[in-house]
Amino acid sequence: MNSSTKQLQNKRAIIFGAGGSIGSMAAKAFAAEGAEVFLAGRTLKSLEKIAADIQSVGGTAHIAAVDALDQSAVDSFIAAITERQGIDIVFNATGPRPHEYDNGKLAVDLAVEKFIVPLSTMLKSQFITAQAAARRMVHQKAGVIIFLTGSPARGHVEGATAIGTAFGAIETFMENLAFELGPSGVRSVCLRTTANVDSNVIQETMGLIASRANISSREVLAKIAGYNFLKVPATVADTVNALVFLASDKARMVTATVFNVSAGAAMD
Repeated sequence: MNSSTKQLQNKRAIIFGAGGSIGSMAAKAFAAEGAEVFLAGRTLKSLEKIAADIQSVGGTAHIAAVDALDQSAVDSFIAAITERQGIDIVFNATGPRPHEYDNGKLAVDLAVEKFIVPLSTMLKSQFITAQAAARRMVHQKAGVIIFLTGSPARGHVEGATAIGTAFGAIETFMENLAFELGPSGVRSVCLRTTANVDSNVIQETMGLIASRANISSREVLAKIAGYNFLKVPATVADTVNALVFLASDKARMVTATVFNVSAGAAMD
């Protein structure tokens, strides 16, 4: 692709959870579109290969071990980057594993300790990273903070109470943040996806549901795909393609909104 046509040319992007399925592909896609990417994750080992892949095709990537639940660490990480040249994009793809919040278990059977997990991890992390980014972006009067949620943000499938509640809270936080940051020229948007068949999370989710319902993973996947209007399973690439658009100047008037790529599975 010619550099003049790259959607994120000369932009700088931070990706938290860059070692995961969505985070790693987002990092590669951002870099392919011309962005200098800063990859954050709990361990360097998971980031090293991703950075090497990006660099092998001419991209620019940096890595850092950062716990997105550690407010001080996140603030220091973002401050160090923005002090040099500013930052254009912040995307947080972190989240708990499905077994940690008993995904697939009905609300009436869900322990409160499990219910609270996505709120105390995912929601907390999104607040920490967005707040740290916003404090810098308001001074540069530009930037976009991108949140990620899923179709359970709107009730349409059983057994998703814990994660769905956290997703809904993240979407509300995004709207409030957009309202406050808008006058400074900073955008706050959310991408709502449906299940990504090639992500680590959906693979684990399928296994949990299959074991509880005594059906095969193939049947679980067909059931999940059946919730959307197109009746085909989504991929991580589907999510990342939308992310690139939201991060680009083509979406400069998109803020305070949920960009819904759930194929109709979860409608407002």
